[in-house]
Amino acid sequence: MSEPATTAHSRVRIKKSTGTGTPGHTNRAAAAGTVPAPGESSPAPLTSVVIDGVRVELGDLPALVELDMPREGVPEVISSQPALERCAAALAAGHGPAAVDTERASGFRYGQRAFLVQIRRDGAGTWLIDPEAFDGLQIINDALRGTEWILHAAAQDLPCLAEVGMWPDKLFDTELAARLAGLPRVGLGAVVESLLGYHLAKEHSAADWSRRPLPEPWLRYAALDVEVLAELEEELVALLEADGKLDYAAQEFQHLIDAGVPAARVDPWRRTSGSHTIRNRVQLAAVRELWYTRDKLAEHRDIAPGRLIPDSAIIAAAKAMPTTVPALLALAGFHGRTAKRDAPKWLHALQTAKASTDLPPLQLATNAPPPPRVWAERDAAAAARLATVRPRLAALAELLDIPAENLLTPDHLRRICWRPPQDITEESVAAGLAELGARQWQIEKTAPLLAEAMAHPEPLAPRHPRHANKDDH
Repeated sequence: MSEPATTAHSRVRIKKSTGTGTPGHTNRAAAAGTVPAPGESSPAPLTSVVIDGVRVELGDLPALVELDMPREGVPEVISSQPALERCAAALAAGHGPAAVDTERASGFRYGQRAFLVQIRRDGAGTWLIDPEAFDGLQIINDALRGTEWILHAAAQDLPCLAEVGMWPDKLFDTELAARLAGLPRVGLGAVVESLLGYHLAKEHSAADWSRRPLPEPWLRYAALDVEVLAELEEELVALLEADGKLDYAAQEFQHLIDAGVPAARVDPWRRTSGSHTIRNRVQLAAVRELWYTRDKLAEHRDIAPGRLIPDSAIIAAAKAMPTTVPALLALAGFHGRTAKRDAPKWLHALQTAKASTDLPPLQLATNAPPPPRVWAERDAAAAARLATVRPRLAALAELLDIPAENLLTPDHLRRICWRPPQDITEESVAAGLAELGARQWQIEKTAPLLAEAMAHPEPLAPRHPRHANKDDH
């Protein structure tokens, strides 16, 4: 019998196959029903392997294998057209799925564009591309036409990939798959440790990736992120198949592709932190003018808006409405040379708000349900429906080992409970969920429960006053 030879990238998988691997996950043979019948002898467990020509006892292997160097070393960053064409040709000639990742400079640069694109494919190796050096990466998108892309938390990367002309035809999202598989932690590092037994350093994830040249340790980190994704997909597919959830994942991945890039927000300035404390329309106009002034300056200088002045400074200025530079600079958040240099611009924004004849309403009209905390006052029947559905949905989520927010989008739940179909049946609830955008597997799992709970809601618990009046005692 030949001795199994391994590499550092497969050692832990061998340990797991002997039943000594990741706690909390059922041994595959047992899950598949291949455990020997009573009376039959079990095969002797594997206790040692040959690694790089040396026999190693499995018990001597570390619990986690430290990944600190890519298989083929650290690739050079592609920044010229000839190199990009070689990259595209290699990727097109590769086989299997393509692992894709991006690095951004959130908190440093304006917007969420990619400053590095990493791609790995069997037969092609790992490629690191500087998207800033090109007008777009359509050539790479064409090379990967029809190929499945593997990403982790695809919703974060797809928008910046779309900016450079890249969009997948097929997708596997390892973060979303981990959620559906019921893993307790779904960050890339945690999932890799749990399923593969590797330790990935993540200290560069929040770095300023617009820096040039990029330091070698950062490039090593970036290459390793895509190196584990194909192997991670294999493990997650096995978990999902064992639980009958693989089709759920496929529907979720297709939904991400079909949904495209989210539309730009209406009145994005309303998301300024602290704006809910503004109770005056002139002051709210000041928030608007300051936000747009900051955004324009940030875009022109290619800097994160919060590095000019924080949201707290916008709120403080809107409330104080200073008219002089000293008064403005005395406010919290307006400090440093940049704030002083831009002080006339901030004051101009405040003056524009004061003179505005187009004052924004304090609240925007919306068809969204109000916050659930006020439902009992506004619509007791809707509150009863929601109060009945929530614990039952949570119980179903626990039974399926799927987070409740993935079993049914919270916004869909609130909307169907707030304004249910006139005739509440399983069919009408299913149609309502489909109209809201729920996936078919979500509808099949939740529509019967929702229909029953909403048609026969439990009475609301009696409300008690928050504070008793001292004079009543």
